[in-house]
Amino acid sequence: MTLTDVEFKFDNSKVLFFFTADGRIDFRDLVKDLASIFKTRIELRQIGVRDEVKRIGGNGICGRELCCCSFLGNFETVSIKMAKEQNMSLNPTKISGNCGRLMCCLKYEQEVYEEKLERLPKLGAIVKTEEGEGIVDSVETLKERIRVKLKDSEGETYYKRYDAKEIEIIKNISNNIVDPEEKEHMKELQELEKLEKMDKTKVEDEI
Repeated sequence: MTLTDVEFKFDNSKVLFFFTADGRIDFRDLVKDLASIFKTRIELRQIGVRDEVKRIGGNGICGRELCCCSFLGNFETVSIKMAKEQNMSLNPTKISGNCGRLMCCLKYEQEVYEEKLERLPKLGAIVKTEEGEGIVDSVETLKERIRVKLKDSEGETYYKRYDAKEIEIIKNISNNIVDPEEKEHMKELQELEKLEKMDKTKVEDEI
């Protein structure tokens, strides 16, 4: 157990101890010992690392006060999929917050990205342009700009950007290319996913 914070009620009716731990802790004996020392009702509350950072405070990589400390009330589930769809770097150190979990801000624009991605072609999709058929090479989701790989009359490859409305999707298939950065950090990304699922469970007990 790592003690994070302690709260005393003004009327001395209860003392709350906040702590973090890797697994479930049986603290019944400790609660009895603390109750005999402080002569009041004791509550030990196990919190997640997100809650710990919320109580401690700090600044994010954006330079502003952490969202969880300033306005964020509830922690919503964040996934690696969100980072992928938003074309974020898949380096865990760049998409993790002070708590070591995926940044909460990945959730903010996710609905917009999902809505736009439903209309935009996928990477590897075959599309029709004013210069002929080509393959989607990259997508700027928010700007709805598409970079298409084309071939000229001599068979030479070149690239051109189009607004989404300027192209027609012929076959919206994905080429399933594995991002080299994702492959490099795959193990760390999988660990982050596991931690996100574990954080959903909070242990609380009171005497």
